[in-house]
Amino acid sequence: MSYLGRILIVEDDPRDVELTLTALEEYNLANEVVVTRDGSEALDYLFCRGEFATRTNENPAVLLLDLKLQKVHGLEVLEQIKSDEKLKMIPVVVLTSSREEIDMVASYKLGVNAYVVKPVGFPRVCERH
Repeated sequence: MSYLGRILIVEDDPRDVELTLTALEEYNLANEVVVTRDGSEALDYLFCRGEFATRTNENPAVLLLDLKLQKVHGLEVLEQIKSDEKLKMIPVVVLTSSREEIDMVASYKLGVNAYVVKPVGFPRVCERH
């Protein structure tokens, strides 16, 4: 059996977390899913700090990132990921309510793999990935 990479969801809205988890289940994805609730917690997870200091250090297979986050904005999270040698190859899908062109352009300049505006059906996320 091959290893299934972990999916990291960075989302502060519990309803959006639930919708994303439901969509993943509907597509029978068996990957482990980790949810972080703000940008600071996501960075702690990715850099194995704080409460995540003892986690296994393999990178997530994909990161689903909201932009409008508490503590550390999603664009800052993205910038830190893409500027780190160990993290920059993680595929990142921005899943956000922001329809602002400036957010989309900034995300692509920082190296995001896809930019999806919520609400959206999960098949569209799969098509873009």
